[in-house]
Amino acid sequence: MTPSNRTHVPRVLTRVPLAGNYPTAVALALLALCPFIVLSTAVPVFERQLITALDTTAFGAGLAGSLANAGYAFGAVAAADLIRRLSPRAVYLLCEAGFVVGSLLSAFASSITMFTIGRALQGVTTGMLLVAALPPLVTNHGAAKLPLTAAFVNLGLFGMVTLGPVVGGLVAGFTTWRAPFVGVAALGVIGMTFGVLGFGRAKPHSRRAGFDWSAIPVAATATFLPFFAVAWLTSSSFTAPGFLLPLVVGLAGLGTLLVRQYRKDRALMPLKLLAHTLPITGVSVAMVAGAGFTTLIELSVVYLLQVAHLPPATAGALLAPQLAGIAIAAWLFKRMLSTRWLPVLAFSGLSIVTVGGVLLLFAVGSGGIVPMVPLAGLLLGFGAGAGVAPGLFMGGLSVPSTRLGPTFALVELLRAEAAFLLGPVLLHIAMLTEALAGGIRLATLILVILMAVSGVILLGVLLLGGARPHAPDLEGWLQGQSSAYHSPPLAATVRQR
Repeated sequence: MTPSNRTHVPRVLTRVPLAGNYPTAVALALLALCPFIVLSTAVPVFERQLITALDTTAFGAGLAGSLANAGYAFGAVAAADLIRRLSPRAVYLLCEAGFVVGSLLSAFASSITMFTIGRALQGVTTGMLLVAALPPLVTNHGAAKLPLTAAFVNLGLFGMVTLGPVVGGLVAGFTTWRAPFVGVAALGVIGMTFGVLGFGRAKPHSRRAGFDWSAIPVAATATFLPFFAVAWLTSSSFTAPGFLLPLVVGLAGLGTLLVRQYRKDRALMPLKLLAHTLPITGVSVAMVAGAGFTTLIELSVVYLLQVAHLPPATAGALLAPQLAGIAIAAWLFKRMLSTRWLPVLAFSGLSIVTVGGVLLLFAVGSGGIVPMVPLAGLLLGFGAGAGVAPGLFMGGLSVPSTRLGPTFALVELLRAEAAFLLGPVLLHIAMLTEALAGGIRLATLILVILMAVSGVILLGVLLLGGARPHAPDLEGWLQGQSSAYHSPPLAATVRQR
């Protein structure tokens, strides 16, 4: 038994039949996360069916999706607090049950209200499952398995995002929008079964830990209000109080949350541990690459459906090469995780997403976007897989492994805020123009400039920090005694002078 595995044995109370089995651990983590992630990019493709079937408006359907994404971001933070008092196994099983309930509410909804409640419940429980299921998978199976685990995480979190438009196109083609929600409910039941059989019993970190009043209510404000604001844009404008007020209050809540977590001695989320060169650049690259990828896919879907007037199934099929791109990126991620080249992979991912945006920009301008979409999808899939997951792991490996769950909660909160707020804003800008094709080109141009400038700034942060490329100490990190990366402070080279 490796030292990294020995550190986890004292916490196990009772062995369950498949506890410690690696394939089971991978299965229960992917079953916990993938269903919601697929739906997040599949639903917009068949959204028109929802609007007709539930007798709602574009705002109603958009609000359901926004609150689901907000729930995902909030759920990760809530789980970081809850898991201190409850065992990860209990949190996992409760959240899987909640996900099944939410899926069935959405599947059999007779009104948009019932559908929205189900989607929000799906989001909250999936965010909590991220914190409950992913850290044990990463930390409990030794350093030799860690690169393979990282590849599975990459495919699960971001490969499923690329699968969404394909699934959405198939659903729209067969006019069976309720079917995918029944399907993910069934997957939730299977996930519960794997959890019962394979999730080891372990003591909570501290049964006496109190509810974190400085984090959880503020996190709710920082997630649900801004996401409500961007949904409001579907029926209003940037100057409307329904957009400005919740956006300003929500972003102020996010700023307050981050400041409190940085200053607090025993913070729920280790923001102070992440305030160094490598984790800041890694997490920021993941945020920008993730937001760019999500927005470009959303703009492409709108163009294919509303400008090119393609059937949803055809639009989804044109974006299918994303899957090949993400698979290549996952393989590279597996090879590079234990080397000094992980930051290089992360920055290359952001660069490739930007190149994919440039390709779509010229394609929209020339009117030839349809034949260009498969190539752009391949680049975007690779860029997302090479940029987001490596960037997030740069953050996770920069704190002790015992703090991995709260770290994932923080970085997923920030990534979700960036990815799911930017897209609706740029899409609204596109809708304001007289010609939708021109509006999409303008939104794409803004996004490409934003990604390019962000990439240059973040590269400057990395260079000013003086972070020399070095391989992470995965064995020491898994023992929980230190971080895998030794990251210099921000602007260390300037401070030394």
